[in-house]
Amino acid sequence: PPAHEDTLIVCLCDYPAFGHIGLTVRIGERLTILSDDGDFLMVRSATTGLESYIPTTYAAKVTHTWLFAGVSRSKAVELLMLPNNRNGAFLIRESETSADCYSLSILRRSGSPCMDSVKHYRICCLQNGWVYISPGLTFPSLHHLVEHYSESAGGLCCRLTAPCFIKSSDGESKFAPATARRPTFNWKDISRSMIFKRERTESDNSLVSEGLREAISSYLQMTEGDENSW
Repeated sequence: PPAHEDTLIVCLCDYPAFGHIGLTVRIGERLTILSDDGDFLMVRSATTGLESYIPTTYAAKVTHTWLFAGVSRSKAVELLMLPNNRNGAFLIRESETSADCYSLSILRRSGSPCMDSVKHYRICCLQNGWVYISPGLTFPSLHHLVEHYSESAGGLCCRLTAPCFIKSSDGESKFAPATARRPTFNWKDISRSMIFKRERTESDNSLVSEGLREAISSYLQMTEGDENSW
């Protein structure tokens, strides 16, 4: 996992949502919490600087730029369908139907706004803490899963491109995208030693993600390949 675990608060609803009073906070804006009495929050919008007293259910905590706490399936769709998000924008949330599971929600832009959609994939957790979408490919953490599917769609509707947009004071997401796509390469030109290096450093620009490396290693062990097989 990355060394930092920055946390921010995102607004889930326009507020106030009634009468002729002007909106003080809007869905998708980053908020600063000024006070918390349990049921209500005093917040300040990072976009407008306006302050408001909102229900706690109108805000959600976001960590790692893409892990949204307490967000429902319908709210995930609403957030991802906001105009600032492009094809492949995503977020991960706790599953509403399966305990100890997560859900990956991905925006699929089709070129026609009326045809845009959000796809959802269940992320299951193993007893050892590993996670997976497809049982044949497991990852030691959600970070590794995100990294892998940012490189290749691997059966998903599209490749992950950037976390769900969160509007801040400069009109841009507070954080840069969590992952960047590595250049493609020809597997025929890749040797076993280039994948499974004995020693790695933080500056080591590996050809594949840690999740993919673990998956390849697990596959070779299951097929009982010898040291020289590739």
